[in-house]
Amino acid sequence: MKQNNIDLSLLRTYCINERLSKASLQDAGRPHIRGASFKEFVDSMPNFLASKDLKLFVQEIIKARQGNKTIILAMGAHPIKVGLSPIIIDLIEKGVITAFASNGASIIHDFEIAYQGATSEDVAKELDSGLFGMARQTTQFLNEAINNGVARGVGIGTAIGEFIAKSDFKYKDKSIFAICFKKAIPATVHVAIGADIIHMHPEAKGASIGEGSMRDFRLFTEVVSGLEGGVLINLGSAVIMPEIFLKALNIVRNLGFKANDFTTANFDFIQHYRPTVNILKRPTQLGGRHFAFTGHHEIMFPLLSAMILENL
Repeated sequence: MKQNNIDLSLLRTYCINERLSKASLQDAGRPHIRGASFKEFVDSMPNFLASKDLKLFVQEIIKARQGNKTIILAMGAHPIKVGLSPIIIDLIEKGVITAFASNGASIIHDFEIAYQGATSEDVAKELDSGLFGMARQTTQFLNEAINNGVARGVGIGTAIGEFIAKSDFKYKDKSIFAICFKKAIPATVHVAIGADIIHMHPEAKGASIGEGSMRDFRLFTEVVSGLEGGVLINLGSAVIMPEIFLKALNIVRNLGFKANDFTTANFDFIQHYRPTVNILKRPTQLGGRHFAFTGHHEIMFPLLSAMILENL
């Protein structure tokens, strides 16, 4: 094969000044100045990729807040375990979060924080002795609250919120469900039977858990029916909340509600399949926007919250 077909002297070139460049100094970050305000810190962040998206997402939340639109926080239980309850409660009290939805484990950690100011047992250690999930107060109080609440005609979220709010627990002001009950905003719990420690105990009644969770699914669907122009944040739920949201959204569209133009975001330290398709891509393919933010909850959510409050 001849080697004289490539003549590099014949390459076509252009003036760099005529080229569109995607990165420029005007969007570059600036070094932090000691003593600067938080707003100055945020303004100094680079205006690229996730940093730019986070600023844009905050503006979507502010727009929804100013327009009195629905802002849903859906999440797993891990954010409670890593100390985010006070920050979430603050956003609820300031009217930023208008609905809260979570899985069955969330009521366990929320209750234990309210009851004793601490939660999250050493699963590996307790499993060896068969004592994993055997804390007496947790299982008895929560199962009784669910059973009594369902008997009165409410769902699990309301039952737990009312129980904690009316208790004499020392730290009940740090309960997300209690604050939701006091502020009269929807708080729903979506249970996978057998997945939570309280299901191992004789006080657990499948009929109550199932009925209470079904009521909460229908309440969540009511919330989603008003999502047009609003925001949904999925904080660390890899399976339950993405699946719940997809079904609720389908119901409201089937019934003729307008729910096309809204913003969704997924916050997690790994971007999983179901949040990617069921929170971000599929729900917004008719309109709206979606964002994916990868990072630890205990870093990302306080940053998000502070940016929101600075812009209110």
